[in-house]
Amino acid sequence: MSDSTKIEWAHATWNPWEGCTKVSPGCAHCYAEARNLRFAGGANWGKGAPRRRTAKANWSKPLRWNTEVEAHPDYRHRVFPSLCDWLDAEVPIEWLADFMGLINKTPNLDWLLLTKRPENFQPRMRAAAEWVRANANIGDLQWFIKLWSGELAGSPPPHNVWIGTSVEDQKRADERIPELLKIPARVRFLSVEPLLGPVDLGFDRNVPKGEHMLDWIICGGESGPKARPCNIEWIRSIVEQCKSASVPCFVKQLGGNLSDADLDDCSKSSGKSMAHKKGGDPAEWPSDLRVREFPEVRV
Repeated sequence: MSDSTKIEWAHATWNPWEGCTKVSPGCAHCYAEARNLRFAGGANWGKGAPRRRTAKANWSKPLRWNTEVEAHPDYRHRVFPSLCDWLDAEVPIEWLADFMGLINKTPNLDWLLLTKRPENFQPRMRAAAEWVRANANIGDLQWFIKLWSGELAGSPPPHNVWIGTSVEDQKRADERIPELLKIPARVRFLSVEPLLGPVDLGFDRNVPKGEHMLDWIICGGESGPKARPCNIEWIRSIVEQCKSASVPCFVKQLGGNLSDADLDDCSKSSGKSMAHKKGGDPAEWPSDLRVREFPEVRV
Protein backbone atom coordinates (compact mmCIF):
# COMPACT_ATOMS: atom_id res chain seq x y z
CA MET A 1 0.00 0.00 0.00
CA SER A 2 1.48 3.29 -1.01
CA ASP A 3 0.94 7.01 -1.40
CA SER A 4 2.14 6.39 -4.95
CA THR A 5 2.18 3.40 -7.26
CA LYS A 6 3.97 1.96 -10.27
CA ILE A 7 0.57 1.13 -11.77
CA GLU A 8 0.47 3.66 -14.58
CA TRP A 9 -3.28 4.29 -14.57
CA ALA A 10 -3.62 5.08 -10.85
CA HIS A 11 -2.06 7.64 -8.52
CA ALA A 12 -2.04 5.45 -5.40
CA THR A 13 -2.84 1.96 -4.18
CA TRP A 14 -4.73 1.35 -0.96
CA ASN A 15 -6.38 -1.73 0.50
CA PRO A 16 -9.12 -2.14 3.10
CA TRP A 17 -8.12 -5.79 3.56
CA GLU A 18 -5.90 -8.45 2.00
CA GLY A 19 -6.72 -11.90 0.71
CA CYS A 20 -8.78 -13.56 -2.00
CA THR A 21 -9.63 -16.85 -3.72
CA LYS A 22 -8.70 -17.76 -7.28
CA VAL A 23 -11.69 -17.89 -9.61
CA SER A 24 -10.36 -18.05 -13.20
CA PRO A 25 -7.21 -18.51 -15.33
CA GLY A 26 -6.19 -14.87 -14.92
CA CYS A 27 -5.59 -15.59 -11.22
CA ALA A 28 -2.91 -18.24 -11.84
CA HIS A 29 0.11 -16.01 -11.17
CA CYS A 30 -1.51 -13.42 -8.91
CA TYR A 31 1.02 -10.92 -7.56
CA ALA A 32 -1.19 -10.22 -4.54
CA GLU A 33 -1.18 -13.91 -3.62
CA ALA A 34 2.61 -14.03 -4.01
CA ARG A 35 2.92 -11.00 -1.74
CA ASN A 36 0.67 -12.58 0.87
CA LEU A 37 2.68 -15.80 0.72
CA ARG A 38 5.87 -13.81 1.30
CA PHE A 39 4.64 -11.72 4.23
CA ALA A 40 1.89 -13.87 5.77
CA GLY A 41 2.70 -17.40 4.67
CA GLY A 42 -0.37 -17.40 2.43
CA ALA A 43 -2.66 -17.33 5.47
CA ASN A 44 -5.21 -15.06 3.77
CA TRP A 45 -5.49 -16.83 0.45
CA GLY A 46 -7.97 -19.44 -0.71
CA LYS A 47 -11.51 -20.51 0.04
CA GLY A 48 -12.19 -20.43 3.76
CA ALA A 49 -9.00 -18.53 4.61
CA PRO A 50 -9.58 -15.49 6.83
CA ARG A 51 -9.06 -12.16 5.11
CA ARG A 52 -6.83 -9.67 6.94
CA ARG A 53 -8.22 -6.22 7.61
CA THR A 54 -5.54 -3.55 7.32
CA ALA A 55 -4.51 -1.37 10.25
CA LYS A 56 -6.41 1.65 11.54
CA ALA A 57 -3.52 3.91 10.56
CA ASN A 58 -3.82 2.68 6.99
CA TRP A 59 -7.54 3.53 6.97
CA SER A 60 -6.67 7.14 7.81
CA LYS A 61 -4.60 7.62 4.63
CA PRO A 62 -7.48 8.18 2.20
CA LEU A 63 -8.93 10.78 4.57
CA ARG A 64 -5.61 12.61 4.47
CA TRP A 65 -5.41 12.39 0.68
CA ASN A 66 -8.95 13.70 0.42
CA THR A 67 -8.03 16.76 2.47
CA GLU A 68 -4.82 17.34 0.53
CA VAL A 69 -6.54 17.41 -2.88
CA GLU A 70 -9.57 19.38 -1.73
CA ALA A 71 -7.85 22.65 -2.65
CA HIS A 72 -7.46 21.43 -6.26
CA PRO A 73 -11.00 20.97 -7.61
CA ASP A 74 -9.82 20.19 -11.14
CA TYR A 75 -7.59 17.32 -9.97
CA ARG A 76 -8.94 13.84 -9.27
CA HIS A 77 -6.72 11.46 -7.27
CA ARG A 78 -7.25 7.91 -8.57
CA VAL A 79 -6.98 5.21 -5.88
CA PHE A 80 -6.87 1.50 -6.68
CA PRO A 81 -7.34 -1.32 -4.11
CA SER A 82 -4.76 -3.76 -5.49
CA LEU A 83 -4.51 -6.65 -3.02
CA CYS A 84 -8.12 -7.79 -2.74
CA ASP A 85 -11.41 -8.12 -4.59
CA TRP A 86 -13.90 -5.70 -3.06
CA LEU A 87 -16.82 -8.02 -3.94
CA ASP A 88 -15.23 -11.13 -2.42
CA ALA A 89 -18.11 -12.86 -0.58
CA GLU A 90 -15.74 -14.25 2.07
CA VAL A 91 -15.02 -10.76 3.44
CA PRO A 92 -17.06 -9.89 6.57
CA ILE A 93 -19.97 -7.72 5.47
CA GLU A 94 -19.23 -5.08 8.11
CA TRP A 95 -15.82 -4.52 6.49
CA LEU A 96 -17.53 -3.82 3.17
CA ALA A 97 -19.92 -1.40 4.91
CA ASP A 98 -16.96 0.38 6.51
CA PHE A 99 -15.23 0.59 3.12
CA MET A 100 -18.34 2.11 1.55
CA GLY A 101 -18.40 4.59 4.41
CA LEU A 102 -14.80 5.57 3.71
CA ILE A 103 -15.58 6.10 0.03
CA ASN A 104 -18.51 8.29 1.05
CA LYS A 105 -16.19 10.37 3.26
CA THR A 106 -13.62 10.90 0.50
CA PRO A 107 -15.51 12.66 -2.32
CA ASN A 108 -12.30 14.19 -3.72
CA LEU A 109 -10.85 10.77 -4.53
CA ASP A 110 -11.83 8.62 -7.49
CA TRP A 111 -11.99 5.01 -6.36
CA LEU A 112 -11.17 2.48 -9.10
CA LEU A 113 -12.85 -0.69 -7.86
CA LEU A 114 -11.91 -3.77 -9.87
CA THR A 115 -13.55 -7.16 -9.43
CA LYS A 116 -13.63 -10.62 -10.94
CA ARG A 117 -17.02 -11.08 -9.29
CA PRO A 118 -19.39 -8.46 -10.76
CA GLU A 119 -22.32 -10.84 -10.22
CA ASN A 120 -21.83 -10.33 -6.46
CA PHE A 121 -22.63 -6.61 -6.58
CA GLN A 122 -26.35 -6.68 -5.78
CA PRO A 123 -26.27 -9.40 -3.08
CA ARG A 124 -23.25 -7.85 -1.35
CA MET A 125 -24.66 -4.32 -1.38
CA ARG A 126 -28.04 -5.52 -0.12
CA ALA A 127 -26.31 -7.44 2.66
CA ALA A 128 -24.29 -4.33 3.56
CA ALA A 129 -27.49 -2.26 3.67
CA GLU A 130 -29.08 -4.80 6.01
CA TRP A 131 -26.02 -4.78 8.26
CA VAL A 132 -26.01 -0.98 8.45
CA ARG A 133 -29.71 -0.90 9.35
CA ALA A 134 -29.21 -3.46 12.08
CA ASN A 135 -25.95 -2.24 13.58
CA ALA A 136 -25.28 1.41 12.87
CA ASN A 137 -26.87 4.80 13.17
CA ILE A 138 -24.93 6.69 10.55
CA GLY A 139 -27.35 8.50 8.28
CA ASP A 140 -25.04 9.37 5.42
CA LEU A 141 -23.77 5.82 5.17
CA GLN A 142 -27.32 4.45 5.20
CA TRP A 143 -28.16 6.72 2.27
CA PHE A 144 -24.97 5.75 0.45
CA ILE A 145 -25.49 2.02 0.79
CA LYS A 146 -29.18 2.27 -0.04
CA LEU A 147 -28.14 4.05 -3.21
CA TRP A 148 -25.96 1.16 -4.33
CA SER A 149 -28.28 -1.57 -3.09
CA GLY A 150 -30.95 -0.33 -5.48
CA GLU A 151 -33.31 1.01 -2.84
CA LEU A 152 -33.18 4.60 -4.13
CA ALA A 153 -34.59 4.14 -7.61
CA GLY A 154 -33.54 6.76 -10.13
CA SER A 155 -30.75 8.23 -8.00
CA PRO A 156 -27.35 8.76 -9.64
CA PRO A 157 -24.47 6.45 -8.68
CA PRO A 158 -21.71 7.76 -6.39
CA HIS A 159 -19.79 10.41 -8.33
CA ASN A 160 -16.36 9.24 -7.14
CA VAL A 161 -16.54 5.54 -7.99
CA TRP A 162 -15.33 3.79 -11.15
CA ILE A 163 -16.23 0.10 -11.33
CA GLY A 164 -14.38 -2.40 -13.49
CA THR A 165 -14.12 -6.09 -14.10
CA SER A 166 -11.21 -8.26 -15.27
CA VAL A 167 -11.58 -10.20 -18.53
CA GLU A 168 -8.55 -12.27 -19.49
CA ASP A 169 -10.16 -14.33 -22.25
CA GLN A 170 -13.34 -14.62 -24.30
CA LYS A 171 -15.16 -16.79 -21.77
CA ARG A 172 -14.63 -14.28 -18.97
CA ALA A 173 -15.57 -11.37 -21.28
CA ASP A 174 -18.85 -13.06 -22.20
CA GLU A 175 -19.62 -13.83 -18.56
CA ARG A 176 -18.55 -10.64 -16.81
CA ILE A 177 -19.23 -7.72 -19.16
CA PRO A 178 -23.04 -8.15 -19.04
CA GLU A 179 -22.84 -8.32 -15.24
CA LEU A 180 -20.71 -5.16 -15.10
CA LEU A 181 -23.25 -3.30 -17.23
CA LYS A 182 -25.91 -3.97 -14.59
CA ILE A 183 -23.95 -2.00 -11.98
CA PRO A 184 -24.65 1.74 -11.62
CA ALA A 185 -21.34 3.57 -11.91
CA ARG A 186 -19.96 6.90 -12.98
CA VAL A 187 -17.35 5.05 -15.04
CA ARG A 188 -17.41 1.39 -16.07
CA PHE A 189 -14.12 -0.09 -17.21
CA LEU A 190 -12.44 -3.35 -18.18
CA SER A 191 -9.02 -4.63 -17.23
CA VAL A 192 -8.17 -6.96 -20.12
CA GLU A 193 -5.10 -8.23 -18.32
CA PRO A 194 -3.39 -10.61 -18.30
CA LEU A 195 -4.57 -11.01 -21.88
CA LEU A 196 -4.44 -14.77 -22.54
CA GLY A 197 -6.04 -14.92 -25.96
CA PRO A 198 -7.93 -12.89 -28.54
CA VAL A 199 -10.98 -11.13 -27.08
CA ASP A 200 -13.95 -9.66 -28.89
CA LEU A 201 -15.30 -7.04 -26.48
CA GLY A 202 -18.63 -7.03 -28.29
CA PHE A 203 -19.35 -3.35 -27.79
CA ASP A 204 -22.58 -3.57 -29.77
CA ARG A 205 -24.00 -6.81 -28.43
CA ASN A 206 -23.02 -6.14 -24.81
CA VAL A 207 -24.88 -2.84 -24.50
CA PRO A 208 -28.55 -3.28 -23.62
CA LYS A 209 -30.87 -0.83 -25.31
CA GLY A 210 -30.84 2.49 -23.46
CA GLU A 211 -27.91 1.51 -21.25
CA HIS A 212 -24.60 3.35 -20.86
CA MET A 213 -21.72 1.57 -22.57
CA LEU A 214 -18.22 0.82 -21.36
CA ASP A 215 -16.19 3.96 -20.68
CA TRP A 216 -12.60 2.73 -20.59
CA ILE A 217 -10.46 -0.30 -21.48
CA ILE A 218 -7.08 -1.22 -19.96
CA CYS A 219 -5.16 -4.06 -21.58
CA GLY A 220 -1.81 -5.78 -21.26
CA GLY A 221 0.16 -9.00 -21.34
CA GLU A 222 1.29 -11.00 -18.32
CA SER A 223 4.62 -10.33 -16.63
CA GLY A 224 6.74 -12.20 -14.13
CA PRO A 225 8.93 -15.34 -14.33
CA LYS A 226 6.00 -17.59 -15.35
CA ALA A 227 4.38 -15.15 -17.76
CA ARG A 228 2.12 -16.77 -20.33
CA PRO A 229 2.41 -15.66 -23.97
CA CYS A 230 0.61 -12.56 -25.18
CA ASN A 231 0.39 -12.03 -28.92
CA ILE A 232 0.79 -8.41 -30.00
CA GLU A 233 -2.08 -8.95 -32.45
CA TRP A 234 -4.41 -9.62 -29.53
CA ILE A 235 -3.51 -6.23 -28.05
CA ARG A 236 -3.74 -4.58 -31.45
CA SER A 237 -7.26 -5.96 -31.84
CA ILE A 238 -8.31 -4.44 -28.50
CA VAL A 239 -6.88 -1.06 -29.53
CA GLU A 240 -8.69 -1.19 -32.87
CA GLN A 241 -12.00 -2.23 -31.28
CA CYS A 242 -11.76 0.70 -28.86
CA LYS A 243 -10.94 3.13 -31.64
CA SER A 244 -13.91 1.97 -33.71
CA ALA A 245 -16.23 2.34 -30.72
CA SER A 246 -14.71 5.68 -29.58
CA VAL A 247 -13.82 4.14 -26.21
CA PRO A 248 -10.58 5.33 -24.51
CA CYS A 249 -7.92 2.62 -24.34
CA PHE A 250 -4.87 2.31 -22.09
CA VAL A 251 -2.20 -0.19 -23.16
CA LYS A 252 -0.34 -0.92 -19.96
CA GLN A 253 2.31 -3.40 -21.13
CA LEU A 254 2.99 -6.02 -23.78
CA GLY A 255 4.01 -8.61 -21.20
CA GLY A 256 7.14 -10.57 -20.47
CA ASN A 257 6.67 -13.47 -22.89
CA LEU A 258 6.56 -12.26 -26.49
CA SER A 259 7.29 -14.41 -29.52
CA ASP A 260 10.30 -13.77 -31.75
CA ALA A 261 7.96 -12.43 -34.42
CA ASP A 262 6.43 -9.99 -31.92
CA LEU A 263 9.87 -8.92 -30.72
CA ASP A 264 10.86 -8.19 -34.30
CA ASP A 265 7.94 -5.77 -34.41
CA CYS A 266 9.29 -3.82 -31.42
CA SER A 267 11.63 -0.93 -32.12
CA LYS A 268 14.22 -1.35 -29.35
CA SER A 269 14.22 -5.10 -28.95
CA SER A 270 17.49 -6.98 -29.24
CA GLY A 271 15.62 -9.79 -30.96
CA LYS A 272 15.68 -11.90 -27.77
CA SER A 273 13.98 -9.69 -25.21
CA MET A 274 12.80 -6.20 -24.46
CA ALA A 275 14.77 -3.79 -22.29
CA HIS A 276 11.73 -3.37 -20.05
CA LYS A 277 11.14 -6.79 -18.49
CA LYS A 278 7.36 -6.34 -18.43
CA GLY A 279 7.22 -4.92 -21.93
CA GLY A 280 6.04 -1.71 -20.30
CA ASP A 281 8.04 0.94 -22.16
CA PRO A 282 5.91 2.42 -24.97
CA ALA A 283 9.08 3.56 -26.73
CA GLU A 284 9.78 -0.11 -27.50
CA TRP A 285 6.33 -0.81 -28.94
CA PRO A 286 4.97 -0.59 -32.46
CA SER A 287 3.69 2.95 -32.88
CA ASP A 288 0.02 1.98 -33.22
CA LEU A 289 0.07 0.38 -29.75
CA ARG A 290 1.38 3.49 -27.99
CA VAL A 291 -2.05 4.35 -26.67
CA ARG A 292 -2.59 5.53 -23.10
CA GLU A 293 -5.95 7.25 -22.91
CA PHE A 294 -8.22 8.01 -19.98
CA PRO A 295 -11.96 8.50 -19.92
CA GLU A 296 -13.17 12.08 -19.90
CA VAL A 297 -14.87 12.55 -16.55
CA ARG A 298 -16.40 15.85 -15.58
CA VAL A 299 -15.81 16.87 -11.96
